[in-house]
Amino acid sequence: MRKLGITAVTLAVAMSLHAQQKKTITISNPSAADRQELVTIPFQTLKQQFGLKDTVFVIKNKKSGEVLPIQFERLGKQHVQNVLIEASIAGKGKLELVVVQEKAPVAIQKTYARYVPERKDDFAWENNVVAFRAYGKALEGTSEDAQGFDFWAKRTSDLIINEWYATGDYHADHGKGLDYYSVGQTLGVGDVALYFGDKVHYTKHYRHFEILDNGPLRSTFKLIFEPQAIAGETIVLEKTISLDAGSQLSKVSLSVKNTNAERTPLVVGIAKRKEERPDFQWASDDGVFSYWEPAQNGNITGTGLILPDDRAALIQSPTQFLFKITQQNNQPLEYYMGAAFNKAGAITSDEQWHMYLLTKAEHLHHPLTIKYNK
Repeated sequence: MRKLGITAVTLAVAMSLHAQQKKTITISNPSAADRQELVTIPFQTLKQQFGLKDTVFVIKNKKSGEVLPIQFERLGKQHVQNVLIEASIAGKGKLELVVVQEKAPVAIQKTYARYVPERKDDFAWENNVVAFRAYGKALEGTSEDAQGFDFWAKRTSDLIINEWYATGDYHADHGKGLDYYSVGQTLGVGDVALYFGDKVHYTKHYRHFEILDNGPLRSTFKLIFEPQAIAGETIVLEKTISLDAGSQLSKVSLSVKNTNAERTPLVVGIAKRKEERPDFQWASDDGVFSYWEPAQNGNITGTGLILPDDRAALIQSPTQFLFKITQQNNQPLEYYMGAAFNKAGAITSDEQWHMYLLTKAEHLHHPLTIKYNK
């Protein structure tokens, strides 16, 4: 009888696994280019489709059996909101996935964000290819004060924020890159400012932060600012920023609350270097801007933006490229900002950088599609 009982249990487990294998998720790539990006699936949808009771499961490539990296995205809430899947799909191809209820392997941390009180309230974030920081209250009014987003030119897949802040020696390249990017009194790499009377009005640095998710595949956080009074209007800005593994670009979702007007004039900016003929391209129909900076001791940084289509007007100043957008109250302004470092090896020319941004914009217009098969 005991042997029959064990056989029955084994059979039940096998039947359960077979049922799981029959239900699949098909992710299709409508683009001609190969894509590696995060796929977002609502956790409730997965639970309903696959009868999941908890978060003890893996997602596998049905054909190869490979376990794909995943992240449980909470968006600052107590319970899981979405499951993020790191997927690679050939151009015009499909990827068929199965969900198996077994313990997942430990994921490799590819993104990270944190408040840095030991460096004058910096807030820094990174993935396995790029790193950025925003300046905080303690820097305000000092001789070192700067305005926009900073870029750290890393050339390693290692996460370097903690290491570089611990040593304080990150303005020289010791093998993993360096911080040589100059922000100064500009918006740096794609920060935003108010724009009244044909002038840029920088806000004070952020006052509060909230980390919503922190890897392993996506880090998301909020930077919250004090109300700013200007031209008889009181305006509050809040920036929600996310960075995915493998991406050169951070996504910025800007909330604008103006207590006195329905719309608020803003500019998104990119720092411009002193040179006779700046190497930039502005594809206004696609909302794509790229700038390939002049070399400094062999180091070259490309910076860029993907802005809402047909909404931004380019304004050039001696120190920065500005993109004017008039934003409706209580509606998020979503855009992408980012950078590339030539010595990282992935992007080494202005044309490569512009094409990267155009391709990313095309992917945003034609997202991967998801189908659940019973």
